[in-house]
Amino acid sequence: MQIVINGGGKICEVLANTLYKNGHQVSVIEINKAKIEQLAHRVPQQVLLIHGDGCDSDRQRDAGIEEADIFVSTTGADDVNMVSCEIASLVFGVPRAIARVSNPKNNRIFRSLGIEVVSSTTVISRLIELEVTEGAVHALLSMTHGDLLIIEITLAAKVKSKTPKGKKVADIAKLLPEESLLVAVGDGHSMSIVKGDTILHPGDSLIVVGKQGTEDEIREALNKLW
Repeated sequence: MQIVINGGGKICEVLANTLYKNGHQVSVIEINKAKIEQLAHRVPQQVLLIHGDGCDSDRQRDAGIEEADIFVSTTGADDVNMVSCEIASLVFGVPRAIARVSNPKNNRIFRSLGIEVVSSTTVISRLIELEVTEGAVHALLSMTHGDLLIIEITLAAKVKSKTPKGKKVADIAKLLPEESLLVAVGDGHSMSIVKGDTILHPGDSLIVVGKQGTEDEIREALNKLW
């Protein structure tokens, strides 16, 4: 598939490398020339880099938007992400437009325009990694309704015990704030859905769904497991 990314920051770097590795055609639009020069050394040469404004239809056309299947805007400015996604959708008819949204209050506006949103900046790269083209984005986005937040947490790798015992998810769940849920666990190579008997180990990465504002409470609870 062909994917156009607007915004050349760290999130873009992860997306571009991951998507290209998975066999997709990727192009990036970035207004900051210095970032373009940095990306040139951090992504494969086959990734097309366009210096310009992602809200400019000509720059989107240069990036191959007319043949794109997905447009993703990852800048830190909600207004830029909204306008660039609107152009991709309304002017060029891109099937899917996905935007990073820094202010959750803007979610409703984006959705009313048919733009898929991700409020948690820590998971947008994970959403793309988890086969964005297969619909994983839809499954996770449905959880953002009702002021829910999806966060990724890495359990402390260094613990006091030299031979730490694994912890069952069923035992850990009761330590989390109400309305929090452990969704998936990864070991750095792959992610899998957790069950009650899933065993967690130091250094594992977790995807957790919880109420906005409880991030610190969730992290504190998980960091006290060992």
